[in-house]
Amino acid sequence: MSDSNTTDCTNPSTFILLGIPGLEAAHVWISIPFCTMFAIAVLGNLTILFIVKTEPSLHEPMYYFLCMLAVTNLILCTSTLPKMLAIFWFNSKEINFSACLTQMYFTHCFSVMESGICVAMALDRYVAICDPLRHSTILTNPMVAKMGLAVVLRSSIVVLPFPFLVRQWPYCTTNIIPQPYCLHIALAKLACADTHVSTFYGLFVTFCVMGLDGIFIAVSYTQILRAIFSLPTKDARLKTFETCVSHLCVILAFYIPRFFISLMYRFAQNVPLHFHVLIANVYLLVPPMLNPIIYGVRTKKIRVRLLRLLTHKGA
Repeated sequence: MSDSNTTDCTNPSTFILLGIPGLEAAHVWISIPFCTMFAIAVLGNLTILFIVKTEPSLHEPMYYFLCMLAVTNLILCTSTLPKMLAIFWFNSKEINFSACLTQMYFTHCFSVMESGICVAMALDRYVAICDPLRHSTILTNPMVAKMGLAVVLRSSIVVLPFPFLVRQWPYCTTNIIPQPYCLHIALAKLACADTHVSTFYGLFVTFCVMGLDGIFIAVSYTQILRAIFSLPTKDARLKTFETCVSHLCVILAFYIPRFFISLMYRFAQNVPLHFHVLIANVYLLVPPMLNPIIYGVRTKKIRVRLLRLLTHKGA
């Protein structure tokens, strides 16, 4: 056979993205909340970047890391959502093989990058609370830049093997991906070759790289909580803890769905496919949408600057 659903044990020229299998009739309706979340994510993260850039009082390590997070979120959602909406609205399901690999790389790379940024933000909170007198001397602008560069290089290098592994596999059964975007594990399931090395490497990235990030964050917050509870008054403890709430919410929004989805893909074989796909899509969109809202609501400096900006425009 030579139709678009089969290949000749080589790299196919295109893949077919199904969107959300089993819910094709509802694609237009499903697109409404996804498009809304995408718009909120783009507008919210661009607003964060604008406010931090134009407000000198926000030129501090915590807000620099927040800007890195905003850029990561923008790239993460814009690398997948436009194609996803094209599938939902125009039934544009074909994607070039190289474009699929590029999309896969960007999706995994910036997910790992977001994890690294969460670690950097945890370090910032640790130094600010546990060693406040040295915060400005430890987290200088050059140090923040080096940390940002380290996060970018780590994520870029760690995810780099994925496209090379995927490119060498033969696809001799089908080129249909039951997803609205390209993921490493989805492509691995299509290959008619031994993918154990790639699967184990994917587990390594999930549990050893991002898992170690989670452990580092947990250790940091253990020390932070010890420092908070050692403060003499309840008001001081609450005021100090409030500086960490936004970061904690971002961590929970990122890590809990990530590990749940990773385990579900590998071990929950009886879960309906459309549920897998919906949850994975929500995971991609919810953190980029929530992060600017969390920091906009919880961070007084950003909230005041945003209200002043809106009031000035309204006047």
